[in-house]
Amino acid sequence: MTEQTNQNGATSLVQTLVAGGVDVCFSNPGTSEMHFVAALDRVDGMSCVLCLFEGVATGAADGWARMTGRPGLTLLHLGPGLGNGLANLHNARKAGTSIVNVVGEHTTQHLAYDAPLTSDTEGVARPMSHWVRTGRDSRGIAADGAAAITAARTACPAGPGQIATLILPADTAWGPGSAPVVAAEPPPRKSADASLMARAVAALGKGAETLIFLGADAVRAAGLELAGAIAARTGASMMGRTSLSRIERGAGRVNLPRLPYPLDVSLETLAPYRSIVLVGAPDPVAFFGYPGRPSRLAPDHAEIIPLADGTHDVLAVLAELAEAVGARAADAPRLAYDPPPLPRGALTAESATAAVAAMMPEGTIIVDESITSGRYSSAMTQNAAPHDWLQITGGSIGIGPPMALGAAVAAPARKVINLQADGSAMYTFQALWSQARIRANVLTIIWANRSYAILTGELTAVGASNPGRKALDMLSLDNPALDWVSLAKGMGVPGIRAESAEAFTAALRAGLAENGPFLIEAVI
Repeated sequence: MTEQTNQNGATSLVQTLVAGGVDVCFSNPGTSEMHFVAALDRVDGMSCVLCLFEGVATGAADGWARMTGRPGLTLLHLGPGLGNGLANLHNARKAGTSIVNVVGEHTTQHLAYDAPLTSDTEGVARPMSHWVRTGRDSRGIAADGAAAITAARTACPAGPGQIATLILPADTAWGPGSAPVVAAEPPPRKSADASLMARAVAALGKGAETLIFLGADAVRAAGLELAGAIAARTGASMMGRTSLSRIERGAGRVNLPRLPYPLDVSLETLAPYRSIVLVGAPDPVAFFGYPGRPSRLAPDHAEIIPLADGTHDVLAVLAELAEAVGARAADAPRLAYDPPPLPRGALTAESATAAVAAMMPEGTIIVDESITSGRYSSAMTQNAAPHDWLQITGGSIGIGPPMALGAAVAAPARKVINLQADGSAMYTFQALWSQARIRANVLTIIWANRSYAILTGELTAVGASNPGRKALDMLSLDNPALDWVSLAKGMGVPGIRAESAEAFTAALRAGLAENGPFLIEAVI
């Protein structure tokens, strides 16, 4: 083969990605990406998952990256394809997830003709990307890829990674390439500021008046052990953000309550604290603004101590704080294994969650896009078998099924359970087809309450009382009711509908035994 065919720009870029640990591509390609598609096939060490919608690709890359700690990879088609994937890139950005997007583009000379798919691809990318670059030369595209990896692995305030978008004009893919390029190491994460550390230690000396508020990778097992030991030693409280990227929890681990979502409850929860030490989390704010209500959730009298955000080495910061107050990680209180009994009778979100907590195997990965029905899940599962919990972080619905797909690709030996609201599932239900195609070990539980239930409460919360028929119809999914078992079957996924607690338990047992995708429609 000629050099151009064998080592073109696309091949050198894929080799660079694989060498940088970016070795699974969640793709939805088009004409401009065909040389990159061919290179994905040619280069050893790269796996590919076809996604039928770009939002599935970006959500799956997020789930994969959260579980591996390496940059997820997407392949998207021009500006409109990238636009279709932006909602879940928003969630990934809020999670501090590391993602490299490769976005195909028209050839350099063709851009001048304003073809139908021509757009401002860089402009589409910027709102959800920390780093954006358009390749200019096929011999330099490998270096561009290496720079994208470094950017993706660079910490941001939200967490340990960033969104990097590399735009790949077709001629930079098919032109002569270079040798692969080794990505540079990202900048080291920061240490705590000495004056802020002193303020945090002083605040912790006041015991119960102080809250340690956690986020980013401070909520993994090692961080929770340190924070739990600090709280136990000083009498302070510890709490996590309402939505967390990935928390390790369950029996044998340190319990972390999370700040409740409802505004009045969260205000009441934070009211007793006179000092709040932030470790991997921002100053807590309400999800939305409400008439006559505050946006900041901490009381006005509270001292906010921003000890560390995602750009810091949060484990080192917590270790330094623990040493300063005389706490040892080994002394942190840990949860016992004590799941709830199997439920009987009516099927509700609460009874179904009890069954999940009782039956989930050790090492389960929970992907939580429960929205309203998830209000019971945290407390009911805290004493379950050890598990990981991944959440929607940016509020852009439709991440659950694709994130479950990505998590299953990242950890094929572990069962993934997607606790999924029915309304948001319809945004990216195509993910089930990809799950079926690769036999992903995902059990999807649809909370079929036939509505956007959270919005019913929000009508009252924002003061839009006495809604009429037109308003209520915009929040309802029961005319016609969605047939989730039939929809799953159409995607190649077997499913069962459950309308009682006993039927749900039987369906859950079947789903857990399935070595591949399975769906339960829980009619609640």
